[in-house]
Amino acid sequence: MKEFHVAIDGPAGSGKSTISSQIAQKLGWIHVDTGAMYRAVTLYALENQVNLNNEDSYQFLDNVKIDYQDDKILLNGKDVSREIRSEEVTNNVSLVSSFPYVREKMVFIQQKAAKGKNIIMDGRDIGTVVLPNAKLKIFLTANVEERAKRRYNEQLIKGVTVDFEELVNDIAIRDKKDSTRKESPLKKAVDACVIDTTYLTIEQVVDKIINLIEKKENEQDGY
Repeated sequence: MKEFHVAIDGPAGSGKSTISSQIAQKLGWIHVDTGAMYRAVTLYALENQVNLNNEDSYQFLDNVKIDYQDDKILLNGKDVSREIRSEEVTNNVSLVSSFPYVREKMVFIQQKAAKGKNIIMDGRDIGTVVLPNAKLKIFLTANVEERAKRRYNEQLIKGVTVDFEELVNDIAIRDKKDSTRKESPLKKAVDACVIDTTYLTIEQVVDKIINLIEKKENEQDGY
């Protein structure tokens, strides 16, 4: 098969990256976590003390290399997969990713990465902006409390204690920022299949999406 693109969108904590990664591993395809790419931009901006509120400050993207390979995010060749998950990055990534210049640069990189490949790409505007012609579009969702619980458990595993109610509030705020921003807001593509992951295990969602991929492949091959 020459090229098969799967676009997986959804709000924070819906399981996009984990599920996309597992699907890619099972199929032997490439996975690109676009959210990690925006986090890498945010990390660089914070480390270099640029003015986060000034769009012109992001001209550094002309000289910075951001890659996503083997489920690792590389910033100028350095693996920053852990650093991009800091609270400071999380609190600022919505602002950074709201600027048209930043999104234009990242979308170009993402589209280039997908060209001619079998790829699973997840984010918030994949089916609507980055890969509008994807063979399969998925919109994952889950209620706020369930998404907060997942983040809470992730932090506990890392040995970090967080306030659950604060997490719920943070995710609700992030949802509003992402869905109301002017540039490429989070929204479901009209031809996307919606999967509510609230009461499903990761394995169940992975199997469901793989079944949808196989169905699309058979349709493409004329079976």
